[in-house]
Amino acid sequence: MTPSAPSRGKVAAAFAIVYVIWGSTYLAILYAIETLPPLLMAAARFFLAGGLLFAWARSRGVPMPTRRQWRACAVAGLLMLMAGNGAVVWAETRIASGVAALIVAIVPCWMVLFEWLSGGERPTGRVVAGLGLGLLGLGLLVGPEGFMGGGRIDLVGAAVLVLGGFAWAGGSIYARGHDFPAPRMSTAAQMLAGGAGLLVMGTLFGEWGQLDLSAVSTQSIIGLLYLVVFGSIIAYSAYVWLLRVSTPARVSTYAYVNPVVAVVLGWLFAGEALTLRMGIAAAVIVAGVALITLKRPAPRASQQPKPEVPRRQAA
Repeated sequence: MTPSAPSRGKVAAAFAIVYVIWGSTYLAILYAIETLPPLLMAAARFFLAGGLLFAWARSRGVPMPTRRQWRACAVAGLLMLMAGNGAVVWAETRIASGVAALIVAIVPCWMVLFEWLSGGERPTGRVVAGLGLGLLGLGLLVGPEGFMGGGRIDLVGAAVLVLGGFAWAGGSIYARGHDFPAPRMSTAAQMLAGGAGLLVMGTLFGEWGQLDLSAVSTQSIIGLLYLVVFGSIIAYSAYVWLLRVSTPARVSTYAYVNPVVAVVLGWLFAGEALTLRMGIAAAVIVAGVALITLKRPAPRASQQPKPEVPRRQAA
């Protein structure tokens, strides 16, 4: 018998968590890397979050992953967390935030492309139009001065972000088609694998020599703890769950909404300007998200059979 689909309210709540919390992590990352090396900070984030989730899952009787499941979790964690998130954290030390936001917005395009190439549904004109509106809205949000960041764009940082987005999209598609353990255990295993990868990368980049524990600020500690609890345990768990019950195009709309959330939070809590251009950009972004996420009733039967099986087996 086919498992019942999750309620619309549960799906909407998961989307809200990913939209709002991940939008707020831009500020938390900025605080965290103020006195902590970026890759080692990210490694600590995922080791702490993964360890807590793993302990919780085991205390609730969730079985250990099989060797095959560990391998699947490791691949997903290395792609999404080590390569994807690690690229964002590292690149933000040398590239303007506006440029970073726009490059991260390319992720939905990669996800739709990967989904199609891996035998999933072909992107419809509606989805393509939604993606185009999202990119247009982000362009309006960033503006010409944001693109330039007050100077020359750092090509290394931009290239790292593009590769990181490519890896995140590939990991997201991979996570939908393989055998994974129970959701909480799956998330924990991915975080532990991603944390291990980031620890290796931080070591290779010589970040241990940059770490001075006596100089770590309270603000950095608070930023790190926020990333652990809210950005990882809560929001990433919601994201992993959404990958199993929704389509990549819909899930990837976080890349459009997060910058809007970041701008609003900056205006509310940091006294940053909120201009008419930002309001127009937000409206365009929301329109793009609506085009992608609103269901069309007709094609349901032909779209769901193939992807639904691995998604529900993974859960």
